[in-house]
Amino acid sequence: MTDSYLAPSLSRRYVLDTVRRADRDRFLAALFAREPQRADLLALLAFDHELARTRRVTREPLLARIRLEWWREAVAEAAGQGQPRAQPIVESLSETVRRHGLAPEQLVALIDARAEEIDGPLDVVRAGHALADLELAVLGLDHAPTRQAARTVAAAWLMGDGPERAALLAEARGLRAEVDPVALPILMPALSLGGTRAWLRPLTYWWAAKRGRY
Repeated sequence: MTDSYLAPSLSRRYVLDTVRRADRDRFLAALFAREPQRADLLALLAFDHELARTRRVTREPLLARIRLEWWREAVAEAAGQGQPRAQPIVESLSETVRRHGLAPEQLVALIDARAEEIDGPLDVVRAGHALADLELAVLGLDHAPTRQAARTVAAAWLMGDGPERAALLAEARGLRAEVDPVALPILMPALSLGGTRAWLRPLTYWWAAKRGRY
């Protein structure tokens, strides 16, 4: 594991506010994780949000590639031993990466998956698996059924409504008896894909966490 690093409190607050605003369902689910894993999941979700914004903030492919290259350099700094660049998400991500000894390649895998979206459709399986693997790492889980369920839910999250997504959710739910309950904060967003009304989701998540459901 690399040297420890603590992100500034303002950076952690920025990450929390960003995810709560941009990714409310996964934000609510992450709150059921214990600290410091909760903060780590939020850092990963903020990182994923920034990557997903690439094609929305620039229509020029060259500029999109430059933006993603900036993030490749940033995650290398985050995983290093020096001071990361002064950007709130990078600083929070650096704390997460160093706490868990995440390899830069694990974060670059998510960047590379998002890079495919510059010239064509997003590979939702590749992108979902890359994020799920990072989330499982910060939760300290290395359990085959749990990994399969987490990857399946993450891929389904990136899909539009339809039979393929329904099949993935059914596959993930078929593993409920086998998954490690520690993974519930990254599995419960599956509930939001079933049409639960937004105002009911906090209660739905709370009840699901109590029952170990997703």
